[in-house]
Amino acid sequence: MAISTAIIKFTNKIFPKVVHPFNLQNQGTETYAQWQYRKGGDTIRFFLEARTAEEMFRGRQVLDMGCGAAGKSLYYCSLGAEKVTGVEIVAHYEQEANALAEELGFADRFQFVCASAFELPFPDNSFDTIIMNDFMEHVSDPARTLKEALRLIRPTGAIYINFPPYYHPTGAHLSDVINMPWVHLFFTENMLVKAYKELVKGLPDEKERLELRLSRDENGREYFGYINKMTLKKFKKILARLDIRPVYYREVPLRSWMAPLAKIPGIKEMFVKMGVCIIQKQ
Repeated sequence: MAISTAIIKFTNKIFPKVVHPFNLQNQGTETYAQWQYRKGGDTIRFFLEARTAEEMFRGRQVLDMGCGAAGKSLYYCSLGAEKVTGVEIVAHYEQEANALAEELGFADRFQFVCASAFELPFPDNSFDTIIMNDFMEHVSDPARTLKEALRLIRPTGAIYINFPPYYHPTGAHLSDVINMPWVHLFFTENMLVKAYKELVKGLPDEKERLELRLSRDENGREYFGYINKMTLKKFKKILARLDIRPVYYREVPLRSWMAPLAKIPGIKEMFVKMGVCIIQKQ
């Protein structure tokens, strides 16, 4: 076992576990879709400083980009959306999503579409509301995704984006098995890949987790293709390059007392919980 892996395993005894839906599902506590539905309010709470839930969803055609198992999509149905379309590239979530839609009585107002966010099978101006919750940090081409969202949003609609920046304490998206905050600042990606593979070994969903998290480059090197290491700085550069001027933008600190730290150049992104942005056609 690599020394770095041994250190990470040791720190798992020191730092408290982060509640993670993958582990809850393994424990039989609740499915990923059920967890998403239960946490649905968290996916929109920072937008509510600028818009009401009714303005976002009541009677609206909604697109949830990167919906996962679509529990949050179904939460948007519960807020009065006319129809919610969940888009996800991971095909095996569809069965779980549709099962929960039936259970909650939203099957007639929900659709799961397995497709790339770059080229979606919908005509221009199809949606009143587009949600990108915890999605911008995962997509391989964020600029292309934003262009597609702008194509699909109606002139009277809005695109809602929120994401944790890469230097967030759990910005490496490995908290399903690694408890240490900011672990990606102390270990190389190669070290983290080795540790992650060791820590998921023997889990019921080991294969699914590795397929989801890991990719290989042209030289065969494994890396975390599940994230694009999106930072607030990168995101703002993309907006500027596309000449997008948000109607609302906020950087939410990890804790209220950390607000001063979340404004200091060079370290601020370590103390930002969420970047929040609302975009309309101009």
